[in-house]
Amino acid sequence: MTRLLATIVVVAIAAGLSTPARADAASDCFGEDIERRIDGCTTLIEQRDQSDVDLSSVYAMRGLAYSLKGLYSTAIRDYDTAIDMQPDFAVALNNRAWAYFRWGKAETGLPDVEKALQLNPTNPHSLDTRAHIRQALGDAVGAVSDYEKAMRFGGARIIKLYQCGLKGLNFYSEEIDGTLRPEVTEALKRCANDKGCDPLPPGDKCP
Repeated sequence: MTRLLATIVVVAIAAGLSTPARADAASDCFGEDIERRIDGCTTLIEQRDQSDVDLSSVYAMRGLAYSLKGLYSTAIRDYDTAIDMQPDFAVALNNRAWAYFRWGKAETGLPDVEKALQLNPTNPHSLDTRAHIRQALGDAVGAVSDYEKAMRFGGARIIKLYQCGLKGLNFYSEEIDGTLRPEVTEALKRCANDKGCDPLPPGDKCP
């Protein structure tokens, strides 16, 4: 998961990609390398009349790449286009909310993640996004509630990320094993009361 709460999971639509160059662009756009993703998605956008790729997903993928580079205003422009094309694109809505949060505009992102959760109430990534936004807005109780739901629906993988991040902050000292322990919830409560505390490990990476 490129980012816990905001990974886009889409499959490039290969139909209509009649040349190897366009097929390569689709592979890059929906791949893992950030720079190649930007280049590949840009190629598909420029050649929009020559392929049947879902352009809303292309814009969303390029937006995600820009967001991962910290270019939040640029990312949001791409998310805007993706959502204009597909208003109920829950993943793009969540990722735009995350970009606003990371850009220091948490309140602006709240309606996006609220809509994403209306569309998919059990999505752990959106729950985590709303938890971060609520925490940034001073709603520690709401944030903990969402963190707990994210763990319930996301399972061991998300629990482990929180354990890892909280351990790095010296809020948690038990095993990093994806098991939901009372200590994890208590550590999240401590973290949620600090607007600057992030229970995710840097880069969402956990040893």
